[in-house]
Amino acid sequence: MTRPGLALGAYLVASRAIPLAAPRLLRKRLAKGKELPDRWQEKLGQPSAPRPDGPLIWLHAVGLGETLALRGLIAELATQSEAQFLVTSTTRASAEVLARNLPPRTVHQFLPLDAPAYLARFLDHWRPALSVWAEQDLWPGAVAATDARGIPLALINARMNADAYARRRHWRSLYADLLARFRLIAAQDPQTASHLTQLGARDVRVAGSLKAAAPPLSADPHALAAAREALAGRRPVLLASSHPEDEFALFSALRHGPRPLTIIAPRDPHRGADIAARAAEHGLTATRRSAGQGPSGDVWIADTFGEMALWYRLCPTTLIGGSFGPTEGHNPWEPAALGSAILHGPRVANFAADFAALHQAGAALPVQPEGLLSALAADHAEMAARAKALSDVAQDGLTPMTRDLLALAGLA
Repeated sequence: MTRPGLALGAYLVASRAIPLAAPRLLRKRLAKGKELPDRWQEKLGQPSAPRPDGPLIWLHAVGLGETLALRGLIAELATQSEAQFLVTSTTRASAEVLARNLPPRTVHQFLPLDAPAYLARFLDHWRPALSVWAEQDLWPGAVAATDARGIPLALINARMNADAYARRRHWRSLYADLLARFRLIAAQDPQTASHLTQLGARDVRVAGSLKAAAPPLSADPHALAAAREALAGRRPVLLASSHPEDEFALFSALRHGPRPLTIIAPRDPHRGADIAARAAEHGLTATRRSAGQGPSGDVWIADTFGEMALWYRLCPTTLIGGSFGPTEGHNPWEPAALGSAILHGPRVANFAADFAALHQAGAALPVQPEGLLSALAADHAEMAARAKALSDVAQDGLTPMTRDLLALAGLA
């Protein structure tokens, strides 16, 4: 155990006040549908599942995409050991979608809020042999509490662009204190490795993105059959994880030529009604899946949770959302793993290394708004095949990371 420095020590003292407000705030979120009614108390450190027998590896990721990216690594760890696995995250969507895509011997729980009492209950119950944190979501209290019990810590799939680093460098002493507690740190790209080093990390390795190695998303066979029947005879294209800027670019393009049936799966499904209204303003007809409507118009809005596996399977071309605005792109590997060709707008800094690898292999196509309609209408089967090949190779490349994590857990 490393003694907390001044910044971390002050945080740990302040975190003792979290229970004064946490139950009330969580109940408000529950009333708004942001928490699961039968599981919200997990965030107070109260487990809703028994601990399985044997050694357990705990992995944490903040949201949906980061959580799903862990599946390939867990599957490989399960192949190479007898370990059980606990995955924690913080969002309702991550829990609901992971439930349909659970890796072997895996249970999901929500990470407790960062208060000592909640963390103590959590760690007393689960007793992990190893704690693995993904990307850049470090909770100081949880990291310190885990380290205090002598549980090895690893940070994997780390990603930190220039903006994220700029926000964190003002707290360098805190991050240096936290990063010193990790025995293994693996970054997705050299830029992230450099940023982590400047924040105080040591011996940072570059290991690529786990998202590329994640197995294909699972689809409910009955829902898949019904959606395929609804789309019979049509060649749909998909706008995946969309934001308003992406929809504006798409709607503007669709006004000026033959209109392929377009499925829009918004990043926030609650925006379905607003997207339909914006489509109408552009002279387009739109229907909403959440309202029980089929694909009878120009646009079918898939404003439902956890169905991306359907649309990637059914749409030969996917336009990656977030790439026409400040979000700077979303994960391109989910459509790649399911054989859907990847198009994207000009802004993909959030996944710069991933798109660079795809571009180098001729496996993704950048498009400007003025070229969007023709790009959506083209046949990109060969490009899709190259992207799937990259995804398949990545899924076979997890052995070194698996070996090192099992060694940290004492299971090698």
